[in-house]
Amino acid sequence: MKYILILQTLYFMLPAYVANMAPVFFRKVNLLNYPLDFNRKYKGQPILGPHKTFRGLVFGTLMSIITAYLQHLLAVKGIAVFLQAPGVDYSKWFWLGLLLGSGALIGDAVKSFFKRRVGINPGERFVPWDQLDFVFGSLIFVRFVYAVPFPMFVIAIIASFLLHIAANHIGFYLKIRKEKW
Repeated sequence: MKYILILQTLYFMLPAYVANMAPVFFRKVNLLNYPLDFNRKYKGQPILGPHKTFRGLVFGTLMSIITAYLQHLLAVKGIAVFLQAPGVDYSKWFWLGLLLGSGALIGDAVKSFFKRRVGINPGERFVPWDQLDFVFGSLIFVRFVYAVPFPMFVIAIIASFLLHIAANHIGFYLKIRKEKW
């Protein structure tokens, strides 16, 4: 039974995971390639830095919404019912995708703000925040449509931490990412 809850949590978080990974895959798209902080500085440091762009926010959120819609279609067809987290209403796919995706990306941007304040450059390690920023952001945002049970919250944090490290290392070795983190 414990393993089912882990799978349900991972399935629920899938739109946030997709949103978090999407900016890397849209890196070469020139549309909306402008920094979220408009290249402004705060106390001599970039507010977020050039890597946090409107392109990443828009495409990441869009991919999250598409992922949530696919989950909704699977729910309607009765496919993968055992993966659906208890109490999640996948008919609210748009809101789930929007909130999980934008929450993940805004959580990442907030972490970048704090990285710049303590003098950590983009790509440099900031453990555990590099692995958990998007998780906290998505879980906070999605509370508007789904109250994540505490066990799922804990599983999301632990599993996401481990999966994030594994996915980034795989991306680095496949030459999709420039850094392992």
